[in-house]
Amino acid sequence: MPAPVVPVPAPVPARVPSARASGVGWRGGVGLVVVAAVAGVAGWGFHRVFPGAELLLAIAPAAVAPVLVAALTARRPLWLALALDLVAWLAGTIPLYHGLAPGVLADVADAWHALLTTLLPAQPEPRLLVLVHTLVWAAAVIGAETLTRTRTRIAAAVPALAVFAAALLLGVDGEGSNLPVAAALFVLVAALALVRDDRSPLWLLGGLPAAAVLAALALAVGPLLPVAAQPYDPRQDADLPPPRRVDSVSPLDRVSGWLQIPDRELFTVKADKPLNWRLAVLDRYDGVRWTSGARFRPTGGRVPEGEWTGAARVVRQRVTFTGLPGTWLPAAERPVEVDGVPGLAADPQSGALLADPAAGTGRRPGKGLAYEVTSRVPEPSKEDLLAATPAHDDAALTAFPPGPQEKLFRELAQEATKGADAPIKQAYRLQSYLRTSASYDVTAPPGHSLKGLEFFLRTTHRGTSEQFAATFALMARTLGLPSRVVVGFRPGQASGGVYHVRSGHIMAWAEIKFERLGWRPFYPTPGRSGAKDDHDVVSSSIKESEQLEGEFTRGGGDRSGTARPKAGEQGARPGGGPSPWVLAAAVGGGLLVAYAVTAAVLPWWRRRSRRRGGAPGDRVLGAWRQTCDDLRLGGRRTLTAEDVLTGQPPDITTHLRPLAEISNFVRYAPDDVTDADAARAWDSSDAVRRAARSRTPLPTRLRDRLLLR
Repeated sequence: MPAPVVPVPAPVPARVPSARASGVGWRGGVGLVVVAAVAGVAGWGFHRVFPGAELLLAIAPAAVAPVLVAALTARRPLWLALALDLVAWLAGTIPLYHGLAPGVLADVADAWHALLTTLLPAQPEPRLLVLVHTLVWAAAVIGAETLTRTRTRIAAAVPALAVFAAALLLGVDGEGSNLPVAAALFVLVAALALVRDDRSPLWLLGGLPAAAVLAALALAVGPLLPVAAQPYDPRQDADLPPPRRVDSVSPLDRVSGWLQIPDRELFTVKADKPLNWRLAVLDRYDGVRWTSGARFRPTGGRVPEGEWTGAARVVRQRVTFTGLPGTWLPAAERPVEVDGVPGLAADPQSGALLADPAAGTGRRPGKGLAYEVTSRVPEPSKEDLLAATPAHDDAALTAFPPGPQEKLFRELAQEATKGADAPIKQAYRLQSYLRTSASYDVTAPPGHSLKGLEFFLRTTHRGTSEQFAATFALMARTLGLPSRVVVGFRPGQASGGVYHVRSGHIMAWAEIKFERLGWRPFYPTPGRSGAKDDHDVVSSSIKESEQLEGEFTRGGGDRSGTARPKAGEQGARPGGGPSPWVLAAAVGGGLLVAYAVTAAVLPWWRRRSRRRGGAPGDRVLGAWRQTCDDLRLGGRRTLTAEDVLTGQPPDITTHLRPLAEISNFVRYAPDDVTDADAARAWDSSDAVRRAARSRTPLPTRLRDRLLLR
């Protein structure tokens, strides 16, 4: 081989550009675009929390602004870039709040807990969306600065992946799927790795389709994973808001008063079927009044379904307020979706609805408020009703306040249900007993305290639905039947498909909770002219109960009230599975092992491919690139061979100079390079590697290996 002549030292290619030395460059520019896309797509993972265009308003400026700042300040101090990023974050909150918001920092701190106590979808309010804006901004800032100031490949995408993990946790109970988002992130991370590698752009064109194919396979397999069937929901462990009193006046206290002024119009309902419009659910009794133990949670419109999962009729209603006071919202049982209520809140257990002034416009609902409700009205079969057994999941639902009246209620309940062993038959007997033993009278004394109800049972034997429903619920509790009182309205007066509900249509009824059936209504209040009632909903319910009682009488239908699940069913819980902490630890451990394997194998594979790849000239250049990596100079693209030699210790220069000369010769006459030249180049590279390793502390070598440098 002729002696090489090096008139002008040639630049030696390396892997990754240095931002400070050469600016961002085309690879850095493309990388920044990918970082912005990764942050934005990760933020879109919150679409299960905020399914609307408002989410884009929070994501777009947060993903783009930090990337622009990083491109402009690549050669500037880091503190300047971070200062500009803070200004960009604050500017991005202005479109969200429609102006400057002094409490934006407090909103960021409180949004976590607010979302964990919200029924999804969440209302797209600025105080909640600002959390997404901040997370995406932080991911974009860290990613962009990491890309422009370090030589790592995919580390810039890690913060965005953490944002996506947060979106997965907060959106567990939401509608839709995040599998397409995960697939898009996979492709973008693969694109970032290819862009950051010192390879031809053709690799990018070939690698992205391969990554897309893998993402498509993951998209198909993802729903089959066990964790997809029952993912961990952090809302299960969140501190829920305590029960609160909604109005100063209980809806049950209004029954007698509204019956005295029956023609006051309260609201209208446009629906294709007449139903009872329930207003409030009262399940706690202290001996004086019935109150609600509901734990209302904000929601963007969805209301969790009840225990009943069988046949149901979907009923859509449009409710318009014309004079109804308070914050309760009437709807048919059971509502599953509500649209048009600012500050909507719902109780997941009872399905009760509320317009919360604190979370909405700050005002109580008033005349003109209109909203739409979709309800699933349960339609259990006769067999389902005959096999019903009482639920025993809440002791408060069978609690009877202390007092001498308990004995009276128990004795009357036992007398009314004598011979009825099945729980639902006991409920029907109680209903029939009260409908025939007392009369309906709107002029009866109001109130539902224990003493007032005792007076109703012993003396007057007349009352409104307030007394009948409260008495039925307490009698049922003495028999061990979990019960509550519901205040609502009859369907109202129909006119052209619209039901006009007036104050005289108010009524109260009782409900008993059964396993799998959920809450079933009972109507112990007789009609105005005796035990019959001309109201469609009540009449059909009474007729159904009489038919079922006939089934019991003919035999074969009696069930024991002490029925319990079979031995094989005991201890089985829907949604059971491994502890979320064990699952999280397993996933985290798996990721760490995968990363450790990658960090161990990737450098070996890269060195092997350089040693064996292509023509002899390519192997010589591969030896030079490997040596630059071993000397921790892989990101210094503009260094010449002479620059690399300068400053190296003698034990390294001895082997480095022959390698530099061969590498420069390859640049001028690649066709004259032989396999022997490539072998000598790698011998020199191996010698430099041994010398460099002996001079590099072990912690430094481990850090470089773990960062995939």
